[in-house]
Amino acid sequence: MTTTGRRAVLVAGASAAAAAALTGCTSDDGGPRRPSAAEEAAAREAERVARAEAARRRRAVTASRTLLERYDATLAAHPALHARVAPLRTSVAAHAEALGEGDSAASATPAPHATATGAARPAADATASGTPAPGTAGGATPTAGPGTAARPVPADPEAALRELAAAARTASDAHTAELLAAPPEYARLLASVAAAGAAHAYLLTQGARA
Repeated sequence: MTTTGRRAVLVAGASAAAAAALTGCTSDDGGPRRPSAAEEAAAREAERVARAEAARRRRAVTASRTLLERYDATLAAHPALHARVAPLRTSVAAHAEALGEGDSAASATPAPHATATGAARPAADATASGTPAPGTAGGATPTAGPGTAARPVPADPEAALRELAAAARTASDAHTAELLAAPPEYARLLASVAAAGAAHAYLLTQGARA
């Protein structure tokens, strides 16, 4: 077969392959090919999984934000506890940010500083005698979420710490509850945050007396 003949065969073969590919992407009447029932089912399942994951992230962020607001309220009511509480508050702020990464709906939003009664007040009035405002402890910005820490902070510092420890345990339990259904990478993050919450609860109460 001559070179010209071989070239003609190759061109014909390529044309046939292209025609076959086009046939797979179009319907019998030349319009766009409709997805099969299996493809539609797979698309619906992928959307369901994505929505479930987004909802899980929002719940996790809300739990951490609610705890963060309780830290702010406690610091506003008891500035003398700053050295003991502020480092833990900074950690919780970092957890809330990490849990919301990758989900724009769970992105952080500024929260008002809380008073001892749970009402908002300016950061400049949050603490006294030069003590850093709770919203800026550790350089972190507070975040808000539904179900804020609206309960009054006890006037007794030790009682306030006990309530803060209880809030840390509640958040830890919420993160633990999400573990089984979460994808592996996010499950590891939830486990780490839950463990930190349990440690914070200990440090806020028994740990101080150890």
